[in-house]
Amino acid sequence: MMSPVRKHRLNNQFAAVLISALALRAVATSAAAAGQRDVATKESFYATVHADQPVNRINPVQALGAGIDGHERGECARMFTDKNIAEMLSAGLGPLAYRLRTELAGEVWHWNPRGTWSDPVHQCGYWTSGDSLGEPINVSYGYRLPRRGNTIDQANDDGYSRIADGDKQSFWKSNPYLDSHFTGEPDEAHPQWVVIDLGATKPVDSIRIHWSAPYAKQYTVEYWSGDNAMHLHADDDDDWQLFAHGNVNDAHGGDELIRLSERPRSTRFVRVLMSRSSQTSAQTSNDIRDRLGFAIREIELGKIDKHGRFRDHVRHAADRHRQTVIYVSSTDPWHRAEDIDFGIEQPGLDFILRGALTNGLPVIVPVGVLYDTPENAAAEINYLLRRNYSLEEIELGEEPDGQWISPEDYAALYAGVARRLDALSPRLRLGGPSLQNFEDQLLTWADASGNRSWMNRFLKYVRSTGVRFDFFSFEFYPFDNICADAARQLLEIPSRLGSMLTSLRADDVPSDIPWLMAEFGYSVFSGRHEVDIEGALFNADTVGTFLTQGGSKAYQYGYEPNYLQDELKCSWGNLMMLQLNPHNDQVNRLSAYYAAQLLAKEWMQPTNETHEIFPVTITHKKSTASPVISVYAVRRPDKQWALLAINKHPIRAVRLNVHFNFPNAQQPIGFVGEVEVIQFSRKQYAWRDDGPNGHPIRSLPPARFTQKASSFYDLPPYSLIVLRGKIAD
Repeated sequence: MMSPVRKHRLNNQFAAVLISALALRAVATSAAAAGQRDVATKESFYATVHADQPVNRINPVQALGAGIDGHERGECARMFTDKNIAEMLSAGLGPLAYRLRTELAGEVWHWNPRGTWSDPVHQCGYWTSGDSLGEPINVSYGYRLPRRGNTIDQANDDGYSRIADGDKQSFWKSNPYLDSHFTGEPDEAHPQWVVIDLGATKPVDSIRIHWSAPYAKQYTVEYWSGDNAMHLHADDDDDWQLFAHGNVNDAHGGDELIRLSERPRSTRFVRVLMSRSSQTSAQTSNDIRDRLGFAIREIELGKIDKHGRFRDHVRHAADRHRQTVIYVSSTDPWHRAEDIDFGIEQPGLDFILRGALTNGLPVIVPVGVLYDTPENAAAEINYLLRRNYSLEEIELGEEPDGQWISPEDYAALYAGVARRLDALSPRLRLGGPSLQNFEDQLLTWADASGNRSWMNRFLKYVRSTGVRFDFFSFEFYPFDNICADAARQLLEIPSRLGSMLTSLRADDVPSDIPWLMAEFGYSVFSGRHEVDIEGALFNADTVGTFLTQGGSKAYQYGYEPNYLQDELKCSWGNLMMLQLNPHNDQVNRLSAYYAAQLLAKEWMQPTNETHEIFPVTITHKKSTASPVISVYAVRRPDKQWALLAINKHPIRAVRLNVHFNFPNAQQPIGFVGEVEVIQFSRKQYAWRDDGPNGHPIRSLPPARFTQKASSFYDLPPYSLIVLRGKIAD
């Protein structure tokens, strides 16, 4: 069965290389075995809570949430039974983030099956769901785009580009909402592009473009000077270079063969950058959107041989796996009634927002932006306001950086939708963009000033339009290699997330607006680490790091019960806290479930009151920092201090010395009286790895006991511990 959202951020070529490499060695078991003995002598670690000034203040009822997403057809009814919903709620998480799978699949979202077409006679065109009240919406679907440009998408990855499908009747068309008619800017402000990835360096001196309408009257053809144009790194200084004859200023459409250079240029990536449109239409239509943008039926790229014949390197096939990979700047949301994708369903807005899963709290509601229309987005929010649902944060689009859209183009679409939503209700908070996980810095191709920061350029554009940007959202899935040793990966969590947050601050993301981790999980791929005890350690460490670094709300991904998967052919797992049983209606509580309970009900006080987060320094042998232990401190409204301590060593128990550092104290202060200890380790949880039949053979709540305040507290291998008590005045 499919996981809630399986976002293929790695392309298939990379995944194939990864799997081949992994096949050469055995996958590490991380923990050796649950019954391995601890070493006799425990190492000592020292945790210093800097208790003079909190680094964050949060309300856990509102700050610790979960995400709800799309699923395979029929699975919503199976997952969201009353019994399963009661189990989900018992984890103690608060608000919901509704995730929009259609944005990842390159589809239009018919959030309401009732609505209108721009061409109602032919049941096609641009769709706007109806905002009038009627029967509750319990399920909704996306519609595939027949003018799709990207070969790859971030969802099931089962579509294909119309530019290289071998069918000259089909065509790609760019998003008309990026034309000056809608943006009010010159056409040159939002040039549209097509990138051809030949898969390997090949000789190129010619290109043949089979234009549709509207065609480009002015465009350039360029090659990438480096290794990979679509995956940039901070130390890269590569850029697009113009072919010697790649500047076309007065084109007339049709089929154009252009000799780009006298001698072939060896390159893997070629870009067609279009800046002036013919503003003609391929069909009889009074809808101006049909005349805006650019449209291409097919592209051929290669070289002229010594006999004067054109040799095309592009593979043309209506199949994602067989065609040459194509990337595009945007895609026209035009579609037809027949394009409905019944394979994936979104839980209906009414089903979620009127149900118990909201906990009576406002839900993060998404609107389609990249593959949708401002009219459809405005109708959705107007509908929800008419239903009197508690709305607060509206997330505009999802993962635009992963769709290869330029920051200026996304910002223009964002601004167009934001203006309409702001007119409906100024109390709504608008934001996004739910960035994908990234390393080092989120980069894009350089602009005229040399700026390659995606987020910095997006924010500059948004500020120039005057529309609101009330919150910032991103996602955290740090480990693509789900087959690697978990023990090593767990050590990296605080530094990886910390580096990501530092990079975003450097890119000028405002610190005075809420930062939302709209999704987090071990990996975008399925594997054992997510369902074994490592999943609990990951979630706790991630939330602790995020809140200590000033984050506002964290939404755990994998809230719904689900089945196991083996995506990279090395282990079975999934991002989930409850496991569906294929033989009965029972669900298994997994390690992530107990981690959520530990955070929301034990570390935090489950009340609608402010908690203060304080920084903690960990040292080993009184001098050297160590990533094996993480400790996060909170002062609760009940005047107790609670420390969340995580031992990430798979086989070694440790001892933790705890003290609180106040500037005016003459000596370190520790806990006094009784200390309550809530402990979750392999003694409470053990996983049996049995392929698709894997399941926990031990699934118990955390152990709970009290001990007298002491200098040291024992942390078992691979464990989460909450130490809770009071300190001396």
